[in-house]
Amino acid sequence: MPATMELAIPTMVLALLIGTGIGMLAAVRNGRLTDQFVRVGALLGLSTPPFWLSLVVLYVFFYQLGLAPSGGRLSTGFSPPPTVTGMYTVDAALAGQWDVAWDAAQHLTLPVLVLTSLTVALLVRFVRSAMLEVLQQDYIRAAYAKGLPARVVLRRHLLRAGLVPVVTVSGLAFASLLSGTVLVESIFGWPGVGQYAYRSATALDLPAILGVSLFVALVYTLVNLTVDLLYGLIDPRIRLS
Repeated sequence: MPATMELAIPTMVLALLIGTGIGMLAAVRNGRLTDQFVRVGALLGLSTPPFWLSLVVLYVFFYQLGLAPSGGRLSTGFSPPPTVTGMYTVDAALAGQWDVAWDAAQHLTLPVLVLTSLTVALLVRFVRSAMLEVLQQDYIRAAYAKGLPARVVLRRHLLRAGLVPVVTVSGLAFASLLSGTVLVESIFGWPGVGQYAYRSATALDLPAILGVSLFVALVYTLVNLTVDLLYGLIDPRIRLS
């Protein structure tokens, strides 16, 4: 589980930052050339098979350019840091082993790049749709009519009002990442929940399969509970109803 969390957390942070920004840009420029490019890019991202993108990224960045390791969590010359959280980058930083932390971060680069690309494509479509709906509300027009700067309207009114559906989709995406991305972890040799589930299924290990199923159910339950609690923080009307 710590190995999968080490993939899921940076992937979700990057996807939220990039996906929210691009989705808002597409909504503000609805119907323009920028919006068309974003919509086509999101469609291509959603249509791209994860295993194919993983193989392409490995071929380009490892085999052709040699900019990143091929897989695993550490190079052969390094030993795992003392276990605190189970995430090598965090544990190595806590232990002051900066060379190990840097090597672990390099091994994270390619799988995080693949997962972030796929998650951004999902978020962009939902962010764009949510923001377009909010932009049509009367209070947004009133804010512009009062002469408020566009950045103030976008940050204080548009973003917060459109976050509820975005949080829902983000929660489901994060739960999916925590449940293990089987194909990506298998291709990159990442010893997380996804690879464990794959090996258990191929070995017909029924207790392990049941354990993974229980873990996935627990993850989705906790994530959905967290999302429901966040609704009240984002929109006070939900908290008061």
